[in-house]
Amino acid sequence: MNAASKKILIADDDSSIRLVLSQAFTRLGYQVRATGNATTLLKWVTDGEGDLVVTDVMMPDENVFDVLPRIRKERPKLPIIVMSAQNTLLTAVNAADAGAFEYVSKPFDLDDVTAAARRALSRPADTEASKAQARAMRDERLPLIGRSAPMQEVYRTIARLVGADLTVLILGESGTGKELVARALHELGRRRDGKFVVINLAAVPRERVEAELFGRGEGDNGRLVEADGGTLFLDEIGDMPLDAQTRLLRVIDGTEPVINPKTGRRPNVRIIAATNRDLRGLIQQGLFREDLFFRLNVAPVRLPPLRDRAEDIPDLARTFLLRAAREGLPAKTIDQGALDRLKSHPWPGNVRELENLMRRMCALYAEELITYRIVDRELQDHAPAVRAEEGPVTLSTLVERHLASHFADQPDGVPAPGLYDRILEEVERPLIQLTLSATRGNQVRAAEILGLNRNTLRKKIQDLGVEMTRGRR
Repeated sequence: MNAASKKILIADDDSSIRLVLSQAFTRLGYQVRATGNATTLLKWVTDGEGDLVVTDVMMPDENVFDVLPRIRKERPKLPIIVMSAQNTLLTAVNAADAGAFEYVSKPFDLDDVTAAARRALSRPADTEASKAQARAMRDERLPLIGRSAPMQEVYRTIARLVGADLTVLILGESGTGKELVARALHELGRRRDGKFVVINLAAVPRERVEAELFGRGEGDNGRLVEADGGTLFLDEIGDMPLDAQTRLLRVIDGTEPVINPKTGRRPNVRIIAATNRDLRGLIQQGLFREDLFFRLNVAPVRLPPLRDRAEDIPDLARTFLLRAAREGLPAKTIDQGALDRLKSHPWPGNVRELENLMRRMCALYAEELITYRIVDRELQDHAPAVRAEEGPVTLSTLVERHLASHFADQPDGVPAPGLYDRILEEVERPLIQLTLSATRGNQVRAAEILGLNRNTLRKKIQDLGVEMTRGRR
């Protein structure tokens, strides 16, 4: 069936949007009918008209989410594209739950709408699969906030993944909300009645990672067994030692002999991993298994840094002030000047840094209104120190920036115990790996370059899980 034989039904109470869409689809060769109310749309569908529906959510006579079940009953194969200016995760999830083929946020890019229409018309909508993709979370606990275009893409991705049981890899800088996305995938998905078990691999000493995951025996079964029937969230997967990576790969492949003593069967667990590190770079350094990466990266979710969605900052800031007040801190409001100052900040610690700032200002300032002056003072007082002189950025500066971001990423601004050793390991591993690559695996020469005793180097190679691969000069 060619474009000229396909008809698109448009429903939107804004006449300018109806005109723009009608003209665009007509130019592409489609037949078009447009209406400003849900009643007419439903009549057309009931009469058998249309091969695709493109509709707004808020109509003058009815909410389209109330109409969609009737359309689905009358025409279960009819694809529907839902548009909305209420650009929240809940809207995207509700659209998927109601059986919509695609969700488009307003204001929209016309090319995005026409591309979605082509996809919808090229294959019939699978109603059951669409319904299985999402369950609406109709309370205020959902922590993902933002109406920006980057967050709309995140919402659409989550809406597509919640109904599946795929392994997910969440990628994003520290403080972007990776654990919040993992929780949303769990709570909206098939395993929501099971446990959501978290292990932060950056906070666990390397020698204890395997025991934490797989248990120590004698009644200690580990996090993998604990998550049986639910979700295991592996935060900062890039910090997992190689030995533990190998065992995790065997778990995913079904060859690791892990048994839940309560059931006598292998644990049935959905794995969601997250990292703020460049896993492909770690693979090149021999610090992360490539085969494990491909098994984890089945369904990637990329979270934007806060600096790339500055338009979301006012909503985030006000929400964090309300949360702080509910937790017993003094209630505050914020003026436009303060919001503009927040939007100009680079936010190396992302959303977590913003939340900590809001809580700090609630606690420390007597003023009920947060102004530009207060925000500017706090941002300058807590900015990481950098060299004032011109020239290349030093390793010390890079480490300081990394640590500032790490501290800002913590819920209360304080990292887990053992930070000193963890940071030293982060420096030692790539240093030793690169030195061994430069010496083609010659440990005697590498020890000399590093200024270490050979036995000390050998022990560090073993303790840090450094891969012994031959490098290139």
